[in-house]
Amino acid sequence: MKIISFSTELDILPEYKPIPASKLIPDWYKSAESYLLGKKIPGGQANTTATIKKCMPVFDAIIAGYIIVSPADVFVSKTEEGSYFEWSAYNLIEFHPNEQAKNHPLSNASTYPKWQNPWAIKTAKGYSCLFVQPLHRESLFTILPGIVDTDTYNATVNFPFVLNDANFEGLIPAGTPLAQVIPIKREQWQMQFDNFNQEETRLKMHTKIFDRYKSMFWSKKEYK
Repeated sequence: MKIISFSTELDILPEYKPIPASKLIPDWYKSAESYLLGKKIPGGQANTTATIKKCMPVFDAIIAGYIIVSPADVFVSKTEEGSYFEWSAYNLIEFHPNEQAKNHPLSNASTYPKWQNPWAIKTAKGYSCLFVQPLHRESLFTILPGIVDTDTYNATVNFPFVLNDANFEGLIPAGTPLAQVIPIKREQWQMQFDNFNQEETRLKMHTKIFDRYKSMFWSKKEYK
């Protein structure tokens, strides 16, 4: 098992430290039914009544890696110049001028606020980290994703973001997920094109009604 290390110079309460994404499953997913009307039955035309909760690719995305959360409250209010941010502790937010990424599809304000992440991350040699908006989770904002070579870069990684509603006013509470950190192995890849043949996969899938992908193709992922 590979080790990923989170370190900080700040005193942060235990409940606001990074956490495996599998321990922060969103409420909408936990409360969702696995089958329509609670009935595990065939759905006709080789389908079932399974819902998104039985979709393993969605589950794997939700539990991938680790979640960095806000260590303190942030309050957003509107002024004539735009959004104004206040926070209760730490140096939580800095700003980039919009001109640094004015053509980015997420751009919607005169500046990019930037979460000042207090955590430096260290991974094994040959591994980087993908930083993305926490997957399949509701949020008031969206960070700009990026990849950092955390085996050699041993400093904090900050997260420029935009408010999803540029007119939002209100509280972003401590403990709010800021970024999902997914370790990835760096390897060289080369694209090629092959004849498309999924007959073997189809034959396997046609032998089962329920949990086809999970029972025949899926591998368990662990992040502790």
